[in-house]
Amino acid sequence: MLSQHRKPICLSLMSFDLPIWSVVETAATLYQKDADQFHILLTEPVVRERSPQDEPEGRVLTSTTPSPRLLWLEISPYRVTMTMQGNGRFSYRHFWEEGVYGINRYWLQGSSAAKAEQVRLRNFTRSLKLTGDDLPQHLRLEYELWSQQLCLGHYVMNLDIR
Repeated sequence: MLSQHRKPICLSLMSFDLPIWSVVETAATLYQKDADQFHILLTEPVVRERSPQDEPEGRVLTSTTPSPRLLWLEISPYRVTMTMQGNGRFSYRHFWEEGVYGINRYWLQGSSAAKAEQVRLRNFTRSLKLTGDDLPQHLRLEYELWSQQLCLGHYVMNLDIR
């Protein structure tokens, strides 16, 4: 029952208690796996590396090497997994399920493949809401991010599918 739809989306992440806010608007491919299971695949707009060396304060030089990133979300009314890969230096995978401590893994790639480092954090999903009739139209995740006993903030992620 695999069907595919090309849809415009808006993916946003905001912190309740830190100055963090990010929005990505782009087109995504929505794959319907089962009646209530979907995969969403999108390419995040290019992020350029910053190189503040030899620049006056307040001015940032960007390199001409783009780093497009592939985002893959697996969503259902019960759990969400988000994986980012593709730029060669940084990847992550998040797992959210309402009322459960999930794992967030970040891979930091050094100059060689042998120097890859992994950072693991936990998240506690306060709320997971997926709405839509036949296809999902809106996903809202509210969660806390934890490093051992230290709370790193409260976040909300919204995904609007038009």
